[in-house]
Amino acid sequence: MPLLGGAKIKNKVLVLVYVPALSDEYSVFIPIGKTIGAVKKVMMDVIGDFSGQQLQKEMKLLDRETNNLYENDMVVKNTGIRNGTRLLLI
Repeated sequence: MPLLGGAKIKNKVLVLVYVPALSDEYSVFIPIGKTIGAVKKVMMDVIGDFSGQQLQKEMKLLDRETNNLYENDMVVKNTGIRNGTRLLLI
């Protein structure tokens, strides 16, 4: 399981992101001060580059445990996403 996005760890949380389209899971550091939309865009670019697969333009980010859908305008620190949160990128 690759670890992505950890260059400057301050103000970031480490999450596990499962991408069914790739049948793979990634450990990703995401900044808590950014919106879900901004995080998804960077996440999709990095995972796409890392996997060699192009991901769909508009994917959804959900909590893997609760199936909670995160809207693009939500700020990460206000979502309940914490270290170890398991996410689903579909």
